[in-house]
Amino acid sequence: MSSSNCDILIQGGGPVGLACAAWILQKFPDASVILLDRNPVNDEDLVNADSRGIALSHGSKLLLDTIHAWPKEFAQIHRVHVSQAGRFGRALMTREELKQDALGHIIRYRDIHVTLRQALRAIQTKSKNFAWKHISEGVEENIIQAKCVVHAEGGLFKKQDWVESGRDYGQSALVGLVEVENAAPHQAWERFTSEGPLAVLPSHYGSNILNLVWCGSPASSQHHLQLSDADFLDALQNEFGSRIGRFLKIQDRRLYELGLNYRKEIAKDNEVWIGNAAQTLHPVAGQGLNLGLRDAYLLSETLVDVFSGSEQSSIEIQNALQSYAQSRKADRKATIGLTDFMARVFTSNLAPVVVARGLALSALQWVPPIKTALARQMMFGRR
Repeated sequence: MSSSNCDILIQGGGPVGLACAAWILQKFPDASVILLDRNPVNDEDLVNADSRGIALSHGSKLLLDTIHAWPKEFAQIHRVHVSQAGRFGRALMTREELKQDALGHIIRYRDIHVTLRQALRAIQTKSKNFAWKHISEGVEENIIQAKCVVHAEGGLFKKQDWVESGRDYGQSALVGLVEVENAAPHQAWERFTSEGPLAVLPSHYGSNILNLVWCGSPASSQHHLQLSDADFLDALQNEFGSRIGRFLKIQDRRLYELGLNYRKEIAKDNEVWIGNAAQTLHPVAGQGLNLGLRDAYLLSETLVDVFSGSEQSSIEIQNALQSYAQSRKADRKATIGLTDFMARVFTSNLAPVVVARGLALSALQWVPPIKTALARQMMFGRR
């Protein structure tokens, strides 16, 4: 077995690990960093990978712009309509009332992934102490000694090798691309049904080709996955209604199990956990990757401060990681709590809960400070 030494070892070549490496090297090109990546070496091998539409907030766009990692193909959200099927209560958020260029963006996961890989390659040309190692090349047999280990390899719920705190929502998300008859450009719809949220979101393919995220029980989600296209569209139409006309076509249906995992402590000794390795969230509020990118950006600032100075002791590194963990508590607590609350409350069919959430949606619509505070949390996180 061969061995390697570095200051910072980043385990995980997904978007959060890539972004963390890029921000470290951008701020401190001489940083001694090794990135371990389980993904293929060539971007072409990722073309048929995860095609889910992922929500990125305006705050995430601002962060990714700093490393020139914003994908070319994306769809902006200018309006979000939130309602509950067959019940009173609705809310409408617009970019104008919040004085933003966009409330958010929808991008294919694989496009985020590939764009970050390309951004990191551009940055690494000036970083002689950076090594990007693909496990497929036999890196798993190497021994790597690092002063700090960043765990950025989280994976999907129920496919993770860790479970510390959280809950299984007993839900699955069926995702795909759906063609509709009469969609307004840049409009996002979130409809809360008896089994969970149903979201229809913009895509870069055009105003009538939308991203679908339909959450329900594992049994009904599996049933919908196996339906013929015609029967599936009928079921979707019945659940969503006719606000955007008829559903005409469905493609690329996939199923994902949903739950919450989160680590109570995200730093221990010389190790730190970020992104899905620190917390895996329900997609109801579209906050998972956004929270992970904030983790990566703030951790990069912490690590640059530590390793760009004079010789670092293990105590100094541990203290820095504990300080980072403390700084992330408010944002993590608010984002995890909001997502968990929405995932549970908007699935309940108990009469008092149904009435209460209708009133909550109405309050959101008619009390601007509440709407603004919620929107800012979702766009920028807790500061």
